[in-house]
Amino acid sequence: MHPRNVWEAMSRPGFLLSSWPWRSVLYLLTGAAAGVAALVGIVTVAVIGGALAVVLVGLPLLVCVALAGIPVASLERRRLALIDLAPATDQHRTPPAPGPWAWLRTRLREQATWRELGYALLFAGLLWPVDALVVTVGLLVPVSMVATPLLMATIGGGEAKVLKQWTVTTWPGAFGVAVLGLVLLALCAYALGLAGGARAELTRLLIASREADLDAKVTELASSRVRLVDAFEAERRRIERDLHDGAQQRLVALTMTLGLARLDAPPGPLADQLAKAHEEAGKALEELRELIHGIHPKVLADYGLEAAVADAADRSVVPVDVGLELPGRLPEAVEAAAYFVVCEALANVAKHSGASRAEVSGGHRDGRLVLEVHDDGGGGANAADGSGLTGLADRVSVLDGRLALSSPPGGPTLLRVEIPCERTDPSA
Repeated sequence: MHPRNVWEAMSRPGFLLSSWPWRSVLYLLTGAAAGVAALVGIVTVAVIGGALAVVLVGLPLLVCVALAGIPVASLERRRLALIDLAPATDQHRTPPAPGPWAWLRTRLREQATWRELGYALLFAGLLWPVDALVVTVGLLVPVSMVATPLLMATIGGGEAKVLKQWTVTTWPGAFGVAVLGLVLLALCAYALGLAGGARAELTRLLIASREADLDAKVTELASSRVRLVDAFEAERRRIERDLHDGAQQRLVALTMTLGLARLDAPPGPLADQLAKAHEEAGKALEELRELIHGIHPKVLADYGLEAAVADAADRSVVPVDVGLELPGRLPEAVEAAAYFVVCEALANVAKHSGASRAEVSGGHRDGRLVLEVHDDGGGGANAADGSGLTGLADRVSVLDGRLALSSPPGGPTLLRVEIPCERTDPSA
């Protein structure tokens, strides 16, 4: 596999015959040139802006100095591709609105802008001379030694001065210096690769760190999960509304029509068939209502979590005491997640616990919704045993919430849910 950066290339055979030494030299050379340009540009704009600041004309130039790190960092991210094939992403946020003022406000408030300015000042004042010095010592010195025989044969007049330190007057000595230069050139190729890799890592650390990229990806992943939950809830409400206003109304009309036809039909086989059809239509209507209620109960959308939990408690086979106090509405995704957790917990109580009574309690305090479902059953419940709580725990975790289950053998069982949220009603 082709190495992705100079560090990997140096650890493999064939480094000297690859393009990576020359990529390192090119990276350091372009760094020296770009550093000189950055130094001249920043100093020129700062001096002119400072001189004109007394008449306010120079203030925009001083703002440009504050933003000087942005183009420098953009160039540096592109130069990183010479020595590190891993992409260096731009860590600036997209302005909330179009236009130069929104862009300027966003950039001046970002930490990345000031970090890039610090890098630009460091680059212009210190890093580019180091780049130039490394290239001079690591490349020109061994190359001048390798060229000793050529210098003797052309402009040396039978002698050559090596590094302006000692004079070579014999051909064996000249070729000996050339061989030594070749060995030194091979060693300097590794030194240049090492220097270029270290320089690239410093640049990436200051303006394009992998940790910052990972944090941004984690943040975007969390945001996308929340958006998916919101979209999922919106789709559930749409399906519930379509079934309620469409298929359910048609079944109601069909049931009424069959009932009237049954009343008008004389006794006999036809009346029996109409009675059977009326009964089946009634059962289908009841099943559809249960299905609609399971998708997204209308009471939850219209009256909120407290009313929906009370409705679920009324429909439970096991008697349920409700002690939930919510003076207001919560975000829709939070209400939906909490409601379905309660419904699943009550269903498990009825199916598996053998409890004679259950209780749902909780409320909203300290910026968190807290729900507890308690029963006096035999305990021994496990969320991993296919009870359906595992999926609900994942759903709660998307909202940065927690679901905890305590169910020792012999009981009792306690399910606790905590979801951070704020009230959405105007009175909050």
